[in-house]
Formats: sequence, structure tokens, C-alpha cells
Amino acid sequence: MKKKKKAGGGDLARKVLRLICGLAAVACLGYFAYYCYQSGGSTEKAEKLAVVKDNDKVNEMLPPTVHVDEVEEAPPMLDEFNALYLKNRSIVGWIRIEGTSIDYPVMQSSNEDYYLDHNFDQKKDNNGSIFIDSDCSIWPRSQNLIIYGHNMKSGKMFGTLDKYKDKSYWEKHPLIGFDTLYEKGEYQVMYVFNEVVHEEAEVAFKYYQFVDANSAQEYKSNMDEMAAMSLYDTGVESYYGDSLITLSTCDYSEGSERFVVVARKVD
Repeated sequence: MKKKKKAGGGDLARKVLRLICGLAAVACLGYFAYYCYQSGGSTEKAEKLAVVKDNDKVNEMLPPTVHVDEVEEAPPMLDEFNALYLKNRSIVGWIRIEGTSIDYPVMQSSNEDYYLDHNFDQKKDNNGSIFIDSDCSIWPRSQNLIIYGHNMKSGKMFGTLDKYKDKSYWEKHPLIGFDTLYEKGEYQVMYVFNEVVHEEAEVAFKYYQFVDANSAQEYKSNMDEMAAMSLYDTGVESYYGDSLITLSTCDYSEGSERFVVVARKVD
């Protein structure tokens, strides 16, 4: 009798274990399907937004508007942003790199974490959005606009940015297009580097805190720091008064936390 009870208990345990494993497998497949759905949906949404952005007829029919802050001195908003701005007033620009998958609206929020997991439609999305650091300003324009995006394994958002580690990739994609609500811009890639996020009290150059330099000397010092970290020499130089963009994403290589691409605006 005891042996029969033990055998029956073992069978029950195996059945429960199989049931748990089955449920876990279903959950994993469900998450994978959801990830693929969101990843694909993100691309489709970006493509639709690009169509809206480039639809001159739609944008010309809409009244010109200015950004949330209603800055008196700000120039009129570019027509191509009228329709997008009416959909979401958090939009501040559009970034694209020809020949790559990077072609997205750029957002900004006082809540730094919001666009880590929200899309343009303000819906929860693991891909998040491309967004500007809240300390930056598109008008009056900060010297350096720091732009963040997830390094998605699917290649979405800034998932292909780390290809700039290879100098041959930079040679094929030396320019980055970034338009704010008020001006179009083309930028030359200058520096490409891996970096860690330093402790707050640590004395070190922190690229993610470089928004405006108070002097030409301070500006040059920042440039020298980034040039020293750059993986290769692009030959592109920058001087006090130039407008910059800094693209930042997570880096999964050993001993590093961020991958960074810095570019200067072409006059």
C-alpha cells in the first residue's frame, strides 16, 4: 500500500510539473509573439508618421503653430510638422540616417522616463521612442542636443546605431539628418565611442551632461575629451558656436554601458 501511494504521488507530481512547463512554454511563446508584434508595429507606425510628415497638401491646410512653450522669438514651425504636432505636441523633430532603419519622430518630455516605453501615440510600447534630454532646448537652441533611443535587438529605434563602431560603416553613412520643428539640419559624424555612466559624485567628463559650454575654452575641453575616446578619427572638427547632436543608446559589450555618436551641423 505504501509503495502504491508513493507511486501515485510521483505520477501526480510529474503531471503537475508537465503542466507548469507547458504553461511556461505558452507564456514564453506569447511574450515572443507580443514582442514581434510590437516591433513590427513600431516600424509600421513610423512609416505612417513619415507619410503624414511629408504630405505637403495636408500640412499646408493646417494653421501654423509654435511649440508648447510659445516662445515669442521662435520662428514659424516648419509646415511638415503641422499635422504631427496636432497629433502629439511632445514632438520636437525628426531624425533619419539615409540607407539605415533610423527614420523616426523625436519626442521630448519633462518626465525623462516617459518615452522609454511609450510611442508617438502615447501608448505603452517596449520599443519606446527616440527622445531628447529634458535639459536640452530646440528653441532657443542648446549647443548640444542629446538624443536617446533603445538599442533594440530587432534593429528598431537605435538598434543599428552601434554599427558605427566599424569605420567602414561611418564612411558609408557620414551624415545624419535631424530637423527640429523650426529648422532643417544635416550633421557630420565626428566622434564615435563607448562610455560608462559615472557615479554622480565622480569627477569625470560626462558626455550626457554636456548641453551648453560657457566659453570657447570649455567647449574645446569637451571636444578634446570626446576625441580622445573616439574609436577612430573622422577628420571632422568643431568649434565654439557650432550646433551639435549626440546620439546615445545602450551598449551590450563588456565593460561598457553606452554607445555614443556625436555630430556637428553642416553650415
